[in-house]
Amino acid sequence: MSDHVIRTQGLSKRFPAFGKKGKETLAVDRLDLEVLKGEVFGFLGPNGAGKTTTVRMLCALIAPTAGEAWVNGHRVGEDDEAIRAGVGILTETPGLYAKLDAVTNLSFFAKLYGVDDISGQVARYLKMLDLWDRRSEVVGGFSKGMRQKLAIARALLHEPPLLFLDEPTSGLDPEAARIVRDFIQELRGQGRTIFMCTHNLDEADRLCDRIAVIKQHLVRVDTPARLRQQLYGHGVLVRLQEIAPQHIAAVKSLSFVQEVRQTDGGLSLKVDDPAANNPQLVRALVAAGAEVQFIEETEHSLESVYFDLMAQTREEGTP
Repeated sequence: MSDHVIRTQGLSKRFPAFGKKGKETLAVDRLDLEVLKGEVFGFLGPNGAGKTTTVRMLCALIAPTAGEAWVNGHRVGEDDEAIRAGVGILTETPGLYAKLDAVTNLSFFAKLYGVDDISGQVARYLKMLDLWDRRSEVVGGFSKGMRQKLAIARALLHEPPLLFLDEPTSGLDPEAARIVRDFIQELRGQGRTIFMCTHNLDEADRLCDRIAVIKQHLVRVDTPARLRQQLYGHGVLVRLQEIAPQHIAAVKSLSFVQEVRQTDGGLSLKVDDPAANNPQLVRALVAAGAEVQFIEETEHSLESVYFDLMAQTREEGTP
């Protein structure tokens, strides 16, 4: 239990019907989840999958309909004030005061958090996020990237061990997005736990230790590497000068080759262990008269993993 910053059992949320013809909405369905201390945990799913509802329950902002959850050792529904005091939240819409300057914005929230050294904490995070030189300017004149960085600073003023980020780089230009990603890496280096909702699959692949795919219920959770392995196995691409039938036959005769597909100018294979199998694979092809140009391990993108998992849920009839 001590290694689990977040743990849920059967966590569910239903919203009542709205209006006479409205239907009850099942937003989150029996979610069992564990998030470990110090990891960056990605939470992926389409719009309406229950990501934001889950975050709101875990932050003790709304009550679950069923199930249980513990955050930083506190039970949702019993220790809600302690839960809210121990988390930082970056929502998709930052919600800053546009007519106030950066220092005043952060100082106001630091006071609400009960921060002891308000001026010191405000200065620390403004400098850390490269906003110190703009500290006296009203936030309404900030770019979206600057407002996003200021919102991250606001979420960290009280030094929470757990940080929830909802689309942290959405709509940012490449430079601002890179700054935010680098800062997330820096926070992980400090031992903080980060729970990140994102539609940016490349970003999730680079930043997250593990990811969960949700569509009301939990579809799959694991590291990006293991998800690839589970869905696709190990793949290699062998580029040949030209492909002849005897080359394909030689490859198919090898016991470790699970699948062979011919591509433009090469062979795409699924094998047991590329590092161990590739030397024998090359020897077999050369013995069959093939001219091997190069061989490389192939890797599917997290985008492919995500869409294939979504397709599986449709085939299984999941809503």
